[in-house]
Amino acid sequence: MARPRQAPQLLLAILVALVAIAYQEKKKTFISVHEVPASEAFVVTTLEYVTSEFNQESDDKYNFRIVRVLKVKRLVTDHMEYHVNFEMRRTTCHRLEANNCSFQEGELYKQIECFYSVFVVPWFEKYKILRKNCTNG
Repeated sequence: MARPRQAPQLLLAILVALVAIAYQEKKKTFISVHEVPASEAFVVTTLEYVTSEFNQESDDKYNFRIVRVLKVKRLVTDHMEYHVNFEMRRTTCHRLEANNCSFQEGELYKQIECFYSVFVVPWFEKYKILRKNCTNG
């Protein structure tokens, strides 16, 4: 049993330990971080989701499609996060069309480079875009 003089020190130590544990809980600690191929099944579905979201949010009257995937990193904790860098180009398909779209040429040509960070729980088909940044290529 702690003596009365030691009680405040013991309480302070417990408080510091609780604050440290709470801080660690808020930090994301990734179990693994690996570069993965764009052909991996969960990457393919994530890129389809990203493309769909991009086209829904875009003010452009034409759809965009991924031309080239530059880099994909998979980060794993209790879920997965994909960090993807890719290039997209404007297609000839209008917003409601989606089949066999070729790329625009000439004055309607437009290419952009994008980075997306996507929260993924693939076994539940759950996706959430955490960060995104697209710039003209």
